[in-house]
Amino acid sequence: MDAAAIEKQVKEILYKIRPYIQRDGGDIRYVKFEDGIVYVEMLGACVGCGALDTTLKDGIETILLEEVPGIIGVENI
Repeated sequence: MDAAAIEKQVKEILYKIRPYIQRDGGDIRYVKFEDGIVYVEMLGACVGCGALDTTLKDGIETILLEEVPGIIGVENI
C-alpha cells in the first residue's frame, strides 16, 4: 500500500474516532504520515489530560495498527 492510500485510510479512521474524543471536550488533527508513524495533534481538553497517553496508545494507535497495514506507531506532536 502506498503512502497516499495509507494516509487516506488513516484520515477516514480518525474521522470516525473524532466524535468520541470531541464528546469529552478534546479533538484530534491529522498532521502527517512518515516512515510508518502517524503524527497527530491532540487539541482541546486532550492537552494536559492525564489520560492522553492511554487514549493515544491504547485507543487510537491500537485501532490504526489493526486497520492499516504499514503503520508502526502514532505520535502526538
